[in-house]
Amino acid sequence: MEIFFRTPRPSGAIVISGAGSGIGAALALRYAQAGQVFLLLGRRPEALALTAQTLRNRGAQVECAAVDVRDAAALHGVAKAFGEAYGPVSLVIANAGVSYGTRCSAAEDDADFTEIIATNLLGLHYTISAFLPYIPRYGQVVGVGSVAGLRGLPGAAAYAASKAAVAVYLESLGLELRHRGIGVTCIAPGFIATPMTADNPFPMPWLLPVDKAAAKIRKAIDKRRSFYILPWQMWVVSILLRAVPSGWYRRLWPAGLASKPPCAS
Repeated sequence: MEIFFRTPRPSGAIVISGAGSGIGAALALRYAQAGQVFLLLGRRPEALALTAQTLRNRGAQVECAAVDVRDAAALHGVAKAFGEAYGPVSLVIANAGVSYGTRCSAAEDDADFTEIIATNLLGLHYTISAFLPYIPRYGQVVGVGSVAGLRGLPGAAAYAASKAAVAVYLESLGLELRHRGIGVTCIAPGFIATPMTADNPFPMPWLLPVDKAAAKIRKAIDKRRSFYILPWQMWVVSILLRAVPSGWYRRLWPAGLASKPPCAS
């Protein structure tokens, strides 16, 4: 059996979605070096420009595309133009995502369910699908999930469900791409200090600064880990929670527990 995951990634461009802030921007900085080619994807051109300038200051060559990852046709167009201009893509980090409170019993939250699942799951798939033709053998695909995808969460059904689906999707993708020697990594962070968690009204144990989280994530990517939970305390908690029977798990959650605010719009 060929142990392709021990083979170093080939040279090539790095593509990161959700690169305007948070984990995406922090990971871009971790890979910044003279001569490295980047394509940064995101919905906010101003935020992408800030990340891009920081990378250029370190000698990197950077292109930006203001695109919504829910737009499959637009992503395929961007990927085609970039691939033809810059050649192979050695690493794709599908990081773009949204998170806010949703209630299963509230019909008015239906639009939020649609946006969260479309962005976090379909957007991840569209991003990866668009760039797969340009990833050479021993290249790598990384998707950002969450420990929230390990069990159900009150007030966050859409987010938890989308991240659970991301983990299964990436596992399936890894099986499909094994014959091509392309590695697939699922990153499942706990609480990271980013704009996404800034308005959480509940305690966030083991909250990690985003730069420290990015350092740990890069190590896991470079080791071609198939699944990585951070920080390590969340890995321990995840093992325990997965072992708890459903009936007991429901009793862990007190009634009226504060949940993430709904979408402001």
